[in-house]
Amino acid sequence: MDRAVSGEQPGGRRRLVEALQERGVRDLAVLRAFDLTPRHLFVPTGMRHRAYEDSALPIGNGQTISQPSTHARYLELLALTGNERVLEIGTGSGYQTVLLSHLASQVFSIERVGTLVTQARDAIRAAGASNVSLLAGDGTLGWREYSPYDAILVTAGSPTVPAPLAEQLQEGGRLLIPIGEREEQILTLFTKHGGELERRDIGAARFVPLIGKYGWPA
Repeated sequence: MDRAVSGEQPGGRRRLVEALQERGVRDLAVLRAFDLTPRHLFVPTGMRHRAYEDSALPIGNGQTISQPSTHARYLELLALTGNERVLEIGTGSGYQTVLLSHLASQVFSIERVGTLVTQARDAIRAAGASNVSLLAGDGTLGWREYSPYDAILVTAGSPTVPAPLAEQLQEGGRLLIPIGEREEQILTLFTKHGGELERRDIGAARFVPLIGKYGWPA
């Protein structure tokens, strides 16, 4: 896509990549994904002048697009090599989905809000990602048809690890999820060994609640 034709501010992505580097992001593959992904396509038209700030922005339906540095932290922790099948719970705007598309072989993403799925599908298509599949539904159920997954990341806080996600994780795979109360959680990285999940707490986090059968009630 021609950046000028798309209405993107000149130098926006480069400034964002530099800001991420200043915040300590070192993974070159992750930085490249940000440079390749047009964030302005994933924010409302009236917010596009702020698209390349390292800040969260509203996208409607009570949801936000997270800070780029939050996405970068997630993606560095997953340490993807480019060959993985990844499941994302909470498509939201679709921005992180496209970042993942540059870091993994296949990306499967689930969003419970139907209007967000429609918006994300259009933006993902406009961004040129061709290795992404979207599903409207309860993310806590996972997407069994394409499991097992090498990596699963959840962009909402859950009281526990949803059992279907644990089941759909490949042996040796990684699951990144905020665990805790509705308002505050601990970002937690689980690795599956011998059918069991080994836990590593990363740090304090605050995400919207994960709504669904194996999460919080609506």
